Amino acid sequence: MSDSHEVYAMSTQGVGPVETVLRKLLVPVCVIAGVVVVSVFFFPSLVGSVLTGRSLLVLALLFFGSGLAYVALLPITIDPETADDRRDAPYLLRIRRLGWIGTAREAATRVKGFASRQNPIVFGVPVAAFGLFFAGFYLLPSGTRAVVGSVESVLLHEFGWLFLGAMFLAVLYCLYLLVGPWGEIKLGGPEAEPTYTYPTYFAMVFTAGIAAGIVFWGPAEALFHYGTPPPFLDAPARSAAVMPGALAYALFHYGFSAWSAYLVIGVPIAYFAYQQGAPLRVSAILTPFLGVRGLDSHWATLVDVLAVFATIGGIATSIALVSQQFLAGVSFQWPAVTYGGATPVLIVAGLTLIYVVSAASGVQRGIRRIAGIAVVLLVLFAALLIVVGPRSSIVDIGTAAVGRYVTDFAAMSLYLGGGLVASEWVAEWTVWNWSWWFSWAPFAGLFLAALSKGRRIRTVVLTGGVATSAATMVWFVLLGGTSLSLQRSGAADILAAIASYGGSEAVAGFPMFAALPLGQLLMFLFLALIIAFIVTSADTSTLVVSILATKREYAPTTGSIVFWGLLQGSVAVAVLLVGGGETLQALAVLTGGPFAVLSLVALVGLTVAFRRRGSGHSSLLGKVRSALGDRGIEGPGEVLREEE
Repeated sequence: MSDSHEVYAMSTQGVGPVETVLRKLLVPVCVIAGVVVVSVFFFPSLVGSVLTGRSLLVLALLFFGSGLAYVALLPITIDPETADDRRDAPYLLRIRRLGWIGTAREAATRVKGFASRQNPIVFGVPVAAFGLFFAGFYLLPSGTRAVVGSVESVLLHEFGWLFLGAMFLAVLYCLYLLVGPWGEIKLGGPEAEPTYTYPTYFAMVFTAGIAAGIVFWGPAEALFHYGTPPPFLDAPARSAAVMPGALAYALFHYGFSAWSAYLVIGVPIAYFAYQQGAPLRVSAILTPFLGVRGLDSHWATLVDVLAVFATIGGIATSIALVSQQFLAGVSFQWPAVTYGGATPVLIVAGLTLIYVVSAASGVQRGIRRIAGIAVVLLVLFAALLIVVGPRSSIVDIGTAAVGRYVTDFAAMSLYLGGGLVASEWVAEWTVWNWSWWFSWAPFAGLFLAALSKGRRIRTVVLTGGVATSAATMVWFVLLGGTSLSLQRSGAADILAAIASYGGSEAVAGFPMFAALPLGQLLMFLFLALIIAFIVTSADTSTLVVSILATKREYAPTTGSIVFWGLLQGSVAVAVLLVGGGETLQALAVLTGGPFAVLSLVALVGLTVAFRRRGSGHSSLLGKVRSALGDRGIEGPGEVLREEE
């Protein structure tokens, strides 16, 4: 990696003249825009009379964007004593920094040099595919939509068993890694040390893999199941009996199963990269079958191409949907505010600018810091909701839902439906969710692998599966329990509000907040969370795609990161202007099928590698038994032997 040492030529990053000037400009912009936006939130009579809707959005984006960009651009000092160790950090933690002036020069005069650093297939095929998709959709929208819809229908309905089976096996495998001897393996060898502290590690893993979906669907999904119960529940709609099951299904779709999809891709990548010297690519999962040298083959390239396409398609459609959902929520809350047709594009442009700056600043600066901000906002919001929300109802509904989730987990995981209506529901909800999680697994799994050097596999699973799903479930219990309680008691008719906006889940939170004390503050934090969480996923995906598209002997440059970030933003804008957002989302979700299969391939290969090399480690149960023996406490095995 000849260029990687350029990252550490200076002990301090972010002290260049351009970044210094930018930081000085961002402070007054953030303060002025923040004063106006906060005043509008807490003095709503100003809306529509002083500011136009577009002006309000511009100010909101300036406030949130300038604040996040300022944090991302803050300098950081590299400890000279650890610089050599950090040069050996995973590829994803390194960027060949040309500086902002160097980046502009590269774009203007070094196009050929930029192109020479890219893998022509991994770079060119996804770019061409997106161009062809939008051209086809623009010229033949109905035909393109019909073809993609037909393929999606066949995959989700005819191959639902594949997604359910792959996800359930992923869960079982992750549980075995938690308690079995393989979980004791330390990635990178016994002397390897983690690059980041555990709180930072958790924050980056959690925020990269969840995006803004957790914000929108937190108060909405349980309500959808409450209004139209899943066939599995066999309970009347809008009844007290259906409430625990409705929330349990929301926990199911965002719980341990979902995060296991990331782990069964991420853990094999990490193991083969750190234990066997494979390149840190999604295609590393094929190491047991192709060998490290064989990862230059067409099969490995195909895996990386699919990973790039799935990542850009998933993130770009998410950015476009977030802009529309953001507007839907704001217009619901303030009906007097009107927007022009270009407003969603404006939001996408603002989000793109934020996450490109964050990605270009690197993992140690922007990505790490904004992930921390997102988690702090999430905790603050949850604590505030506990204070003002219906606590007793949340506890009652949440406890029953968690119990239902645990007891019915296996049954829900394998439920295919017993009839046309039931199978249709499973395809549209569970199978679709599993396909979406698998389609995000390449970039989330690769990022997890990149951060996990120096940690034991058991710790990786505890963090990427147990801790993340626990945090997600707490969020859904709080917001889902609150929305169910308010809907059931009649304090707010959230389902009616959703229906009035065409069934959009984006408006679910606003009537809920309006029925609670400190509702304006909750709405403000809610909108801030939306921006923070989509930025944390988009900056990570931008960095991951830059890694995959760059030739293995090079570190990605700032220019390549800017290129891929702008491409993601351009795809999101094209979704808004040309249309086809649902079609592109369906197309991105279709990549979940191949990665569901590849997850099984990865687990087979990982198992073969473990058994071939022998772990030489004790299981978690063995450690517990040994600890009890050291304390003079007889385990059940010793008791039985003495009785014999």
